[in-house]
Amino acid sequence: MIFTTKQTGDKGEAYAAKYLKKHKYKIIARNYKKPYGEIDIIAENKEVIAFVEVKTRKENSLTQPIDAVNRKKQMRISKTADAYMYENNIEKPCRFDVCEVFVNSDNLKLVGINYIEDAF
Repeated sequence: MIFTTKQTGDKGEAYAAKYLKKHKYKIIARNYKKPYGEIDIIAENKEVIAFVEVKTRKENSLTQPIDAVNRKKQMRISKTADAYMYENNIEKPCRFDVCEVFVNSDNLKLVGINYIEDAF
């Protein structure tokens, strides 16, 4: 079966959210949007708020997911995170993480996750 990029991305975000919950994070928001950017997942634990960019690739992909998080994308995420922190009056420390999700190209089943804290 052929899956669209959106289907693949949505599945990857679901796997990332499950991973975060398993690692004692509470999901605060998903797909938080502003005119200048979007954050896939906002999660928190006792110490920090994590703004998580999820990048999903099929297991036979020739590129690394984190390579898609270029400087321009990082700036958009950072600006959006600033807005979220301001709007919600949050003063807790934050960081920017990237969750690389690898799925089977035939059925989108999870192959693996590489979670990178403080990615940028």
